Amino acid sequence: MGQVMPELPEIETIVRRLREQCVGHTIKKVRIRWPRHIAKPSPRQFRQRIGGQSIQSLERRGKYLVFKLSSDTLLIHLRMSGDLVILPSNAQPRKYEHTVICLDNHYDLRFCDGRKFGKVYLVAQAEEVLGKLGPEPLEDTFTAKALAERLSSRKRMLKPLLLDQAFLAGVGNIYADEALHAARLHPMQRSNTLSDSQAEALWESIRWVLQEGIRHNGSSIDWVYQGGQHQNHFSVYQRTDKPCHSCGTPVKKITVGQRGTHYCPTCQTR
Repeated sequence: MGQVMPELPEIETIVRRLREQCVGHTIKKVRIRWPRHIAKPSPRQFRQRIGGQSIQSLERRGKYLVFKLSSDTLLIHLRMSGDLVILPSNAQPRKYEHTVICLDNHYDLRFCDGRKFGKVYLVAQAEEVLGKLGPEPLEDTFTAKALAERLSSRKRMLKPLLLDQAFLAGVGNIYADEALHAARLHPMQRSNTLSDSQAEALWESIRWVLQEGIRHNGSSIDWVYQGGQHQNHFSVYQRTDKPCHSCGTPVKKITVGQRGTHYCPTCQTR
């Protein structure tokens, strides 16, 4: 199986796993073995600024982990192959361990990243990086009406639009395919052609598939992100030629917006 970028359920699972071990502790120092991991500021400034700051909270925004520090905000985006683990400071280095944040409780927050696509930011204001993200799909403010308005104001195919982080934060290839199937919408249908009932069905489906993903601790489908079980509950994703759970028609895989896309040709007609 090819590598897949962790999406909202996977990042939310990681945040919940790390929160108890990180929050309330002070950062003693950082070891940077791959300087390009540090998107901003410079690695030298990063080291100087982060030492001595305490971690006050850990949240998620889209696919970013957001560490609110005593003075700055630390943002981490895992991209395709990143993983974050907490290990005792005297534990042996892990493979592809490139950025290590040492805490005052004798544990390290270790960013392992085989393909080196991940990014780390230390900023005074989180909006410097997060400002362009769309709404959070699980927030109360993200209503069916809000989604309908955003859909009708654009004339794009549904699948690429759902992947656009400026349109909606946190949804990627897995959960876009699953949500469109649950809503019975073709991935190539234009967003401005949806009826009110179709828009509401998509809103319900997006929230449902993400909540189910979180409930199963995300999806483990490659060598990077492990521990999730949601891959055992896919309706269409990576089920090419297997029968649709709803109607029995073989699931098809097509390319939409340069992304592999799984759908049921019977349940999701254009």
